[in-house]
Amino acid sequence: MFISNLTHYLDTDGNIAKEMPKSARELASFQSLVVDEATKEPQPPTLATELRCRNKKCKGIIEVEFDGDVIEWWCTDCNEAGRISGWQGSKWDNRKKG
Repeated sequence: MFISNLTHYLDTDGNIAKEMPKSARELASFQSLVVDEATKEPQPPTLATELRCRNKKCKGIIEVEFDGDVIEWWCTDCNEAGRISGWQGSKWDNRKKG
């Protein structure tokens, strides 16, 4: 399970930092997509997204659960899963838009 704080991947402008390894940038990009999906309205307790698993060999779809503070995500087919914190107020937080 990936447990991460999205702010650790962002630069001072709130963008995904370019000065990190490719694998870290790819994880941050994936997590930003998860945050974008999880914070759209209306929000059921568990949401099946249109996002594909980040594991290139897997054909599963990402589901998310959002409790207001932490976003949990998992693949419907493999064991990929994670928890994202520190996403509040980011450019992918749809709750602040409108």
